[in-house]
Amino acid sequence: MWFILVAAALIIGYAVLKYVRQQQYLKTLTSEQFREGYRKAQLIDVREPNEFKGGHILGARNIPVTQLKQRLQEIRPDKPVYLYCQNAARSTRAANILHKKGYKHLHQLQGGFKKWDGKIKKG
Repeated sequence: MWFILVAAALIIGYAVLKYVRQQQYLKTLTSEQFREGYRKAQLIDVREPNEFKGGHILGARNIPVTQLKQRLQEIRPDKPVYLYCQNAARSTRAANILHKKGYKHLHQLQGGFKKWDGKIKKG
């Protein structure tokens, strides 16, 4: 029984530590904050191409998280990167990948595209 409690405590501790570390390099922004800064940054939609074609934030480039490691040369490390996906799970994964590769100014849209209330483009 104690083994299960220790294992659960370790898993919870690891998750909390990972979350705290992530907050140091990834800023989660509201739609308003995101809108204020993304025009001066690289706006990357990390969803799959079919999702992107269904509608995306005006000015975004589609680099799916599944292709990110192979397409890193398309993202400049010296400029801020604004990421979004459908609900913020994949953009978090993308930020982790970019952080490990040395990218520093990483931002994600709180709640993802489904919470976006700004201009969009279809197609």
